[in-house]
Amino acid sequence: MAQAVTDKDFGAEVLQSDTPVLVDFWAEWCGPCRQLSPIVDEISRDMAGRLKVVKVNIDENPEAPTKYGVRGIPTLILFQNGKNVAQKVGALPKTALSRWLEDALA
Repeated sequence: MAQAVTDKDFGAEVLQSDTPVLVDFWAEWCGPCRQLSPIVDEISRDMAGRLKVVKVNIDENPEAPTKYGVRGIPTLILFQNGKNVAQKVGALPKTALSRWLEDALA
């Protein structure tokens, strides 16, 4: 299950993580975000140990999405060593999301 992260703990949970981190920027009112949510949770379980998965509610935590230029949601950003290394906007099927992550982590 993806872990909820706030603006306060974004640095510690994402930027300072030793493991690559997939951040799902989402909002309650966003239909595609709700569609993507169970897929992101499955990825979290499937890639446990290789990848940390977190969710940031953009309405409650406006700092991180602003800092990383999130304009549309859902936006997925993969961080490695505190840096944005890959980014996708929009809901993806699980196969496409898994392939994108495998390529980005290779």
